[in-house]
Amino acid sequence: MSKKQFFIGIILASLIGGIVALAGVGFLIQPQSATNFDEKQQTSFVNLLSGEDFTIPDGINFVASAEVVTPAVVHIVSEVSYTSSGNRQKDPLQEFFGLPMPEGDQRGRGRGPIGKSSGSGVIISPDGYIVTNNHVVENATKVDISLENNKRYVAKVVGTDPTTDLALLKIEDEGLPFVKFGNSDNVKIGEWVLAVGNPFDLNSTVTAGIISAKARNINILSDENNMQVESFLQTDAVVNPGNSGGALVNLAGELIGINTAIASRTGTFNGYSFAVPSSLVKKVMDDLMKYGTVQRGLLGVRIQSVSPELGEALGKDFGVDQGVYVSEVTENSGGAEAGLQSGDIIVGVDGTETKNVSNLQEMVARKRPGDQVEIEYLRDGELNKTKATLKNMEGDTKIVKKEVPKTYEFGGMMFEELKSQVKEGLRLNGGAMISVVGESEWRDAGARPGFIITSIISDEGRTRITDVEQLLEVLNEKSGEDVVVLGMFQNGTEYYFEVELD
Repeated sequence: MSKKQFFIGIILASLIGGIVALAGVGFLIQPQSATNFDEKQQTSFVNLLSGEDFTIPDGINFVASAEVVTPAVVHIVSEVSYTSSGNRQKDPLQEFFGLPMPEGDQRGRGRGPIGKSSGSGVIISPDGYIVTNNHVVENATKVDISLENNKRYVAKVVGTDPTTDLALLKIEDEGLPFVKFGNSDNVKIGEWVLAVGNPFDLNSTVTAGIISAKARNINILSDENNMQVESFLQTDAVVNPGNSGGALVNLAGELIGINTAIASRTGTFNGYSFAVPSSLVKKVMDDLMKYGTVQRGLLGVRIQSVSPELGEALGKDFGVDQGVYVSEVTENSGGAEAGLQSGDIIVGVDGTETKNVSNLQEMVARKRPGDQVEIEYLRDGELNKTKATLKNMEGDTKIVKKEVPKTYEFGGMMFEELKSQVKEGLRLNGGAMISVVGESEWRDAGARPGFIITSIISDEGRTRITDVEQLLEVLNEKSGEDVVVLGMFQNGTEYYFEVELD
């Protein structure tokens, strides 16, 4: 072989190797169907820092973490419409149908007042999923998103979980910056952290502090079924109104918590703030993305944290200073089937020490119905182990998927069929529900998501609405006309508004 042939061979081999490498990278970064956020966060080479390998240069340096996280923390503004009472003169339509006057002018063409709340959110996937607090978007009729680079979006609420005060939103875009989940279990008290958010509408604000405590319960969440989970990370990083839903990250730029609350007597920061730990956040987000609702596995026990006060009240010597006292076991529950009894003291779940109720609640809340957990408990001073299969509220191990109704579009509006339970609860024979209100005359007239349309009144008279298809037929027939839309909200409040159909 000549030297010329040799060099040509080297060049060809290099070209072929480069093409193969590019094809491999192209394959790796193709969008793949993902069922959880571990998979989604592996589809983009965004976060170049590593919690295991990252070292702090020349002492404390927050710059690298801030540069990674800030582009992925968003400003959220939620619109919430509400009705207010007032003495207004009735019009003939109101008297005839016995309906309340719409908010606005006395001719009934005004819209109800709109309240706004603001907060923060964290992009957790390159295709636009955002985690925030439930209280930031609760009852919102519209959710506006602003990125650090001033890009604007309108978000869809994928799902919410009031029991952990978390919500999952979605904006439509690709290649977005995101924050990678860290492991909050590995966080140490005294570790440096950053809080990133939008306090007082001051976008992209970064503050620093340390982890002050873990598994903190401050009794701010409530649930009618007593399912709330409070196991907050406590930090002294400055957090104020507007930080809610923002990121708490370590120095590697990994998400270890979602900032949720402050301990304050004034409404502003007084020294401590609280964040939902990322290990719980990730589980809730995976559930909301995959099922539309959170899957809660229950042990089926009534519990209290071990303390000298509890021992004195019960007249018991627990023999330990920390743990979770079982005061009652629900019949046929996972705990009962595993052999737990009243008086047992749970001291560990899956190898993790449970010092108090918050520890135990968080560990169980990460599981789904049908999951098995190993319980370590003390009975009469003797350490025992058992395995319990968690169940749902109905007492079985089924996964519940949120019913996603079929939607229909008309003039920038989205409508959906009424669920049977809604019809039964409101004693309706038919109707169609507004699911999305675009920027249209409908919005200006007073239309809001969740409003149920029961009748349309035009010059030809009143037409009762039985389903969405009939509603669309009527709207198309009355194109160009002024009509009156009658109906009610899901709390039973009757309402109407007038709109000109395009």
